[in-house]
Amino acid sequence: HSREESVRLAILIKAGNRPPPTTPGKPKKATTFQEFESTTSDAWDVDDDELLAMGAQNLNIEVVMETANKSERAALHRQRSLPHRPPVIPLVARFGDQNTSGTPAMTEREASRLDKFRQILAGPNTDLEELRKLSWSGIPRQVRPITWKLLSGYLPPNAERRENVLQRKRREYFGFIQQYYDSRNDEHHQDTYRQIHIDIPRTNPLIPLFQQASVQEIFERILFIWAIRHPASGYVQGINDLVTPFFVVFVFEYIEEEVENFDVSSLEEEALRNIEADSFWCMSKLLDGIQDNYTFAQPGIQRKVKALEELVSRIDDSVHRHMHQYEVEYLQFAFRWMNNLLMRELPLRCTIRLWDTYQAEPEGFSHFHLYVCAAFLVRWRKEILEEKDFQGLMILLQNLPTMHWGNEEVSVLLAEAYRLKFAFADAPNHYKR
Repeated sequence: HSREESVRLAILIKAGNRPPPTTPGKPKKATTFQEFESTTSDAWDVDDDELLAMGAQNLNIEVVMETANKSERAALHRQRSLPHRPPVIPLVARFGDQNTSGTPAMTEREASRLDKFRQILAGPNTDLEELRKLSWSGIPRQVRPITWKLLSGYLPPNAERRENVLQRKRREYFGFIQQYYDSRNDEHHQDTYRQIHIDIPRTNPLIPLFQQASVQEIFERILFIWAIRHPASGYVQGINDLVTPFFVVFVFEYIEEEVENFDVSSLEEEALRNIEADSFWCMSKLLDGIQDNYTFAQPGIQRKVKALEELVSRIDDSVHRHMHQYEVEYLQFAFRWMNNLLMRELPLRCTIRLWDTYQAEPEGFSHFHLYVCAAFLVRWRKEILEEKDFQGLMILLQNLPTMHWGNEEVSVLLAEAYRLKFAFADAPNHYKR
């Protein structure tokens, strides 16, 4: 191998810190989750060549290199095809639904839905059950901030108490900052802070909003405080993604224009502080329900990936057998689906729409997500069955073509997930969690 190839191979396999075995015959498969995890240290990086290192156990070096080249060429091609003028946002990173150009006038149906939301929200005590029913099929942008805060349990249904609760929680959060944030340079917190600091610039790299220094500082504070207050899991890569939908939705409370290029320094300081504190609390509420995804050895994720495999084997045996035939382990692609709640597989606008339903659905993030993942996998049935080897399948499953997706595709996915949940409600116990 040339020196360049050796360097690239070293990068490829740095996740596992060891080269693919050169001994003849089949290498031993990773038997424990820790072994698997050590070979996928960053399985959530978009277009990450390291993913191929996971497959290196089944491949020789030439094949791995060829696949890496393929990924690199594809990434380069995508880069070249992106517009170079900074204000133009690539399709995958736009928040407006791709099915609508500009900001069209609301349809009669949309106006009437918005009206229903406003009626429910206007009363002295919000009926959360009614709000959930209405939110399941999507929340209008104008009322999404207040609706998310209510559905997540951050705000009380009683309208009179809301202002006090908000002020108290915001004060409490900034109290944590005063109390803990200086400790980020202490020896026992250094690693946590360093990892957060590395991960934040990788969060939605195509969206200028998230590349602003002040936004990155906000994310660093939110994630560091969360990690310090949750020592059972601490900070785990992937949690950084979970702040972004809340942050974007709560920015919309203060601005009318598009958010992708929005300069947050033009906001009043108080508004920015409110967005930060509200994002922290709502992300905390979400993580309370799925914290076993992030504790040592990530048992929640292992369980969910296993459940996904069993579910898919029941709903589409040919897809399941096809994966098995080419030795694709569900953990190799679905780890990221569970760890990042599909955020790395979908444009952010789609995640926001998905979370409308997750917050309306009982145990949306911890339980319904499993059915969404099953529906999502089977949605690519045709493409999966066309791939006839391990690396072709892995490249497909790590780069599913969703960049053009909007509300319509997400609604179809959710309807199918709901159908599956209904059909498998009598399934064994592990489908219930």
